[in-house]
Amino acid sequence: MNVNIALLAGDGISPEIIAQAVKALDHVARKYAHNFTYREALVGACAIDATGDPYPEETHKICREADAVLFGAIGDPKYDNNPKAKVRPEQGLLRMRKALGLFANLRPALLFEQLADASPLKPEILAGGLDIVVVRELTGGIYFGEKGFKDTDLGPAAYDVEQYAEEEVRRIAKVAFDMAMKRSKHVTSVDKANVLTNSLLWRETMIEVSKDYPDVELLHMYVDNAAMQLVRNPRQFDVLVTENLFGDILSDEMAMICGSLGMLPSASLCQGAQDNGLFFGLYEPSGGSAPDIAGKGIANPIAQILSLSMLLRYSLGEKTAADAIDSAVRRVIDQGCRTGDLATGAPGEIRVNTAEMGDAIIAAL
Repeated sequence: MNVNIALLAGDGISPEIIAQAVKALDHVARKYAHNFTYREALVGACAIDATGDPYPEETHKICREADAVLFGAIGDPKYDNNPKAKVRPEQGLLRMRKALGLFANLRPALLFEQLADASPLKPEILAGGLDIVVVRELTGGIYFGEKGFKDTDLGPAAYDVEQYAEEEVRRIAKVAFDMAMKRSKHVTSVDKANVLTNSLLWRETMIEVSKDYPDVELLHMYVDNAAMQLVRNPRQFDVLVTENLFGDILSDEMAMICGSLGMLPSASLCQGAQDNGLFFGLYEPSGGSAPDIAGKGIANPIAQILSLSMLLRYSLGEKTAADAIDSAVRRVIDQGCRTGDLATGAPGEIRVNTAEMGDAIIAAL
């Protein structure tokens, strides 16, 4: 198999952790007789520094010509500390998602039994493990709505418009219900229908789509209650489907419940699959660029490597290789390897840096 991968390292710790994913992918290539070609491209703060554009046309071209995109994260303090900057790294990420049609974001949150001590929740709450998938709508909502400033009686004001069209909700609903059919046939739709008009449309559309999936149980939950229930009893959830902003927040909460943002991978997929059932997608860890630890070699690469597993599964159909990576990560965790974000000081822990964690996972492959 000959595969073209667009490699977007991004900012902060991203070049360090994506390097570990590339090492793992090279190992997969040797083991399963594949040929992966990488084309590197700029996005985020590094792209602004080099070209003045957070998502240059050349980067878009490389992504469009690829079979899949492996992406790190974007963000830099020199832009983060100036929220009124005309050009920001996040603009590149949003443009990339929209331009590539990446409307469906899958974020699996899996609690490894050996990492239960790293979770802030009590052991009895997590007894029996945790396995949740957030299906997050990615190209609509408040992040993409009209924005601006205006004068009011109370002084200058800023606004961001939250808007969803029925088809945007319908297509993400189908992704969630299809996912549920492969799991426990239970979907929790998160909205704020008691306050927000767009949430009324969201809920009505979810109910309508659910009629095509009579075997799937649909539950509705307000976002504030969902945030509370994830802490009180996360095991009640299986598939969570949310709009863009709510999904962004709740998936980070779930990552911390599972021990660290460094454990949460994600896949962003286009609408529809090819004839072979595979999707064009962008694969990235759910955490940010963590500029405070960039260059120190201590970042956790597991979410980036698990994102690679999702790339193999959803874009290349390489289930065997994807399962091998997932199993290798589990074995390394079982062996006690811990980067700093996962370490609790428990007996048997082996403190490792970024490269050592990557090497351990490759050895386990």
